[in-house]
Amino acid sequence: MLTSIGFLILGFTFLAKGADYFVEGASAIALRFKIPAIIIGLTIVAMGTSAPEAFVSINSAIKGIDGVAIGNVLGSNIMNIFLILGVTSMICALPIQKNTMKYEIPFVAFITILLCAMGYYFQSVTRICAVVLSIMFAFFLFYLFKIAKNVEEVDENAAKKLSGIKTILYVVGGLAGLCYGSDWTVNASIDIAHRLNISDRIIGLTIVAIGTSLPELVTCIIAAMKKQTDIAIGNIVGSNIFNILFVLGISGVIMPIKFNKAFLFDGAIALLAVILLFLLTLKTKVLTKLSGLIFVIIYIIYLTYLIIK
Repeated sequence: MLTSIGFLILGFTFLAKGADYFVEGASAIALRFKIPAIIIGLTIVAMGTSAPEAFVSINSAIKGIDGVAIGNVLGSNIMNIFLILGVTSMICALPIQKNTMKYEIPFVAFITILLCAMGYYFQSVTRICAVVLSIMFAFFLFYLFKIAKNVEEVDENAAKKLSGIKTILYVVGGLAGLCYGSDWTVNASIDIAHRLNISDRIIGLTIVAIGTSLPELVTCIIAAMKKQTDIAIGNIVGSNIFNILFVLGISGVIMPIKFNKAFLFDGAIALLAVILLFLLTLKTKVLTKLSGLIFVIIYIIYLTYLIIK
């Protein structure tokens, strides 16, 4: 048991650092090819923050641990809004961008409903379902490139410069960290679940989801403390889109993922989080400290329910 906990912590550490190094290396490559910094931020960096979820879910799908694969995505999406945005907004009120309010938040609601509908009717994320999610992800990337044209260019000199050798080491090392970290995380989670007689679904929704979302939590808290919160909500909402379309899209194409109907409840909670985010910011275009407190309380109630039921 202690060994599994140790490997779980080690796995989370490798996932976090692997994602960090991979993003820096990939960004350096993009800059060498003169790709605009804003595009790097909207694509490579955004996918990098979802890399831990992606590798864990893909690894889980391959090993047939479907509860962890889907639970990790839904659990991360719930945590992203209720806990991460909740805690962050309690430190500093979070403004919301026009595009995020008008397009991205409703889109998250739509794809959350779509995922639950697929799970209900097919009892799994089939390869066809995964292809649909992947195609929608491609359209989302097109949308990102389109809005990027209206954003002021970021100074590339502000980006971290890496030598050719360091760039390769960062990318390879980052990918290695993600691969080993996801493997240790999944194996340790399975062992802990079996020893405590806890379902894979609960493990995916709690321990794994929290662990893979820690980088986003730390990043948002630090940004809030530094008053750099302009795109905090947009980044989190974007991460939720990546989790469903990219993570489950890729995972499902590699290996169809069984969808336990119990996940419909968690999907409803994920949808509730999006709806509340929309309603509480509709008039003011700001997520206030009070709203953040409400979010955190809801997440604690949800987590308690999962543990004691």
